[in-house]
Amino acid sequence: MSGIFGENIKVSIFGESHGGGIGVTLHGLPSGVALDMEAISREMARRAPGGSPLSTARSEADEPEILSGFFNGFTTGTPLTALIRNRDTRSRDYAQLQDTVRPGHADYTGAVRYAGFQDYRGGGHFSGRITAPLVFAGAVCKQILKRKGVVIGAHILSIHAVQDRALEIETCTEQILAGFAGQELPVLDAQAGAAMREAILEAKKQGDSVGGVIECAAVGLAAGIGDPFFDSVESVLSHILFAIPGVKGVAFGGGFAMASQRGSQCNDPFYYDGQGRVRTRTNVNGGVNGGITNGMPLCFQVACRPTASIAKEQDTVSLEKKQPAKLIVHGRHDPCIVPRAVPVVEAAAAIAILDMMGGRRA
Repeated sequence: MSGIFGENIKVSIFGESHGGGIGVTLHGLPSGVALDMEAISREMARRAPGGSPLSTARSEADEPEILSGFFNGFTTGTPLTALIRNRDTRSRDYAQLQDTVRPGHADYTGAVRYAGFQDYRGGGHFSGRITAPLVFAGAVCKQILKRKGVVIGAHILSIHAVQDRALEIETCTEQILAGFAGQELPVLDAQAGAAMREAILEAKKQGDSVGGVIECAAVGLAAGIGDPFFDSVESVLSHILFAIPGVKGVAFGGGFAMASQRGSQCNDPFYYDGQGRVRTRTNVNGGVNGGITNGMPLCFQVACRPTASIAKEQDTVSLEKKQPAKLIVHGRHDPCIVPRAVPVVEAAAAIAILDMMGGRRA
């Protein structure tokens, strides 16, 4: 089992949803970085459960306790470890799931992979709760990146059938990207946000769930970051983005729509701007050519499936009896993971980008 990501910045996550706690260790951080703990707390609060009717009723403060690598307000350069205690667990809701596995979840595959020894409570190590330490790690990386002039932000491009406007070159600004963090449903179009809220609440009312697409961008990146082939910008980002539970698709720039277009529509024309920098007039390729950044905003989309835990009766099997079974999932679950996944996507992007920039040497 691999719980480690990165080459220059190594991120290791640990814990289970209903265990004593969850956490993360970051290796390769530079020493002497002053961390804004209030900013980190704000990032954690964006992902934390229990703060909205759009999310699970489970209430966790998600207050990280730094155990190592931080002294007198600065990183020491040694491994930075943070622990987040689990306080609002209700494991009785999951007793039947050791035998009657949830469709769409990792109950069955986890039982096969770990021979039945996995912690199944709340999804165990497969739970979206494990993204809390990922957000802590990303919040640290975000602060380092911001001092280098790199800002990351994401909005909800769609939920179910409701669409927001896509980011364009003129809307990929530091101010707009940073402003998303202050919105319950981060969108460019407020009317779309209101319709998304209604779609989530309607699914919740029906005991069902909905998914959606998150669009993320990073501005301030210099040209020349990344490598061709196996360590391309797209490869590295996709690696960590697909680690987020519920993510089923990742696309860059125009993504799959480019497959039905012509080269003349997809080749972003180059020009020199007023400061003598090479820029492109469009950004269909999402700021990447040949796996390497070209200095334009790095833009990508992440597709999240509807939450697998729903209150409708579903067909499944009993692993013990080896026969068909019916299941209604009880417990506290998000009717849509997309709003709380937005800061997770930003965090994953920050970790990957800092890693590609060289980590300690950046």
